[in-house]
Amino acid sequence: MKTWVPGADGSLFDVDNLPYGVFALPGEEPRVGVRIGDLVLDLAPVAAAEMLDVHHVFEERSLNALMAEGRAVRESVRRWVSGLLTEEPERDLVEPHLVPLQEVTMHLPVEVADYVDFYASEHHASNVGRIFRPDGEALLPNWKHLPVGYHGRAGTVVASGTPVVRPRGQQRGGTFGTSKRLDIEAELGFVVGTGSELGTPVPYDAFADHVFGVVGLNDWSARDIQAWEYVPLGPFLGKSFATSISHWVTPIEALDAAWVDLPGQDPEPLPYLGPGAVRGLDIDVEIEVNGEVVSRPPYRTMYWSPAQMLAHLTVNGASLRTGDLFASGTISGPDPDQRGSLLEIGWGDESAFLADGDVVTLRYSAPGTAGGRLSLGEVVGVVEPARG
Repeated sequence: MKTWVPGADGSLFDVDNLPYGVFALPGEEPRVGVRIGDLVLDLAPVAAAEMLDVHHVFEERSLNALMAEGRAVRESVRRWVSGLLTEEPERDLVEPHLVPLQEVTMHLPVEVADYVDFYASEHHASNVGRIFRPDGEALLPNWKHLPVGYHGRAGTVVASGTPVVRPRGQQRGGTFGTSKRLDIEAELGFVVGTGSELGTPVPYDAFADHVFGVVGLNDWSARDIQAWEYVPLGPFLGKSFATSISHWVTPIEALDAAWVDLPGQDPEPLPYLGPGAVRGLDIDVEIEVNGEVVSRPPYRTMYWSPAQMLAHLTVNGASLRTGDLFASGTISGPDPDQRGSLLEIGWGDESAFLADGDVVTLRYSAPGTAGGRLSLGEVVGVVEPARG
């Protein structure tokens, strides 16, 4: 299908993408829109004019109300939006509600309920193991048996462009000070639309029934704080100060052409983690620091799949809520130019970590269903000096 929207056809935000976001015009309340090319379609007035049953969800300040409607509504709304932007008779109704991106302010797209971060890349986990435990095994004994993760802080998930204040905290030897080893982690985030009942696990094959879409994600990390605190219970203050996500949530349906077999798993996972070939996503990531590309990690090299992470997250009966966010952990490939954190890129070089004023930009792209590529948007953060 081709869109009638000028400049959008063949772009990274063509009609096969259609990510959702929350935007505001000057003096107006934030509400839900969808991106097409370099424009935002204001969905609320169009849905009201067409008397769509769920028109009210587009007037909200987050995507949560839309996501809570469930998979059938999610797919129906996507078909409706696609029709609006490809069928010429709809143009007179829709065109007045297309707003240039430069005229709007973008907001955090989701009210995050819970945030869980996994550790799903074997290459990243092995690299970190060698750096932090040079005399021990790169991977701990449980790593290939389950998707390791930690429960993060939902309240410090922020939208792309939000400044990141350098954290302070305890470091080796019980000293206190400003972090000097501020790092990034290029990750992929998965946003839950439909919740689940407490006590009832979500099966591996129910991933698409619960996950609404994906976001780019930067899990900022203070390595000197993390190194002192992470034994025996794992990351805490070294990561909880900020997690940045993209303004746009790409619907899971937009990634239909991106699913691929992951490299393989040995030993074979337990049955609740799914049978047969393990499917992941062919998403390319680009890490840019101060305008210079420093790495290009490929998500297709991950060890644990998105569906396995969700199954493990709920296997003990933990419930899902609309707005839950779970992340992949750092995306790192097998080659030095595919590492997803500065810790790995520098491998002991203290100058590799971030300085105040540094600008970090993460970009994501994937094959689209129309044969081209689509963008998941950018995740941008500027480092500000510590406070206090």
